[in-house]
Amino acid sequence: MKKYELMYIVNPTLDPEALKAVISDLNAVVTNNGGNIVEVKEMGLKDLAYEIEKHKKGYYVWLLAEMSPAAIAEYKRVVSITEAVIRHIEVKEGE
Repeated sequence: MKKYELMYIVNPTLDPEALKAVISDLNAVVTNNGGNIVEVKEMGLKDLAYEIEKHKKGYYVWLLAEMSPAAIAEYKRVVSITEAVIRHIEVKEGE
């Protein structure tokens, strides 16, 4: 399995319970598909460099995970259709 850095920005208007649910659900996508989460950093509410979907702030979450190609494909599919996520990026470690 290869290591990936995963980062996503969550809508800042979510209440704390909904935010925790989004983070938990996306972490579950990694682990349920055979991946291993090495590290998670909830970086908190930060200013965005530019407005995204009329938001000037976002809640940043960063993960380091070991995943198979099938698992990263499923993660990308799920994160792209999760309405609470306003932006995401996945980078293979070492690239």
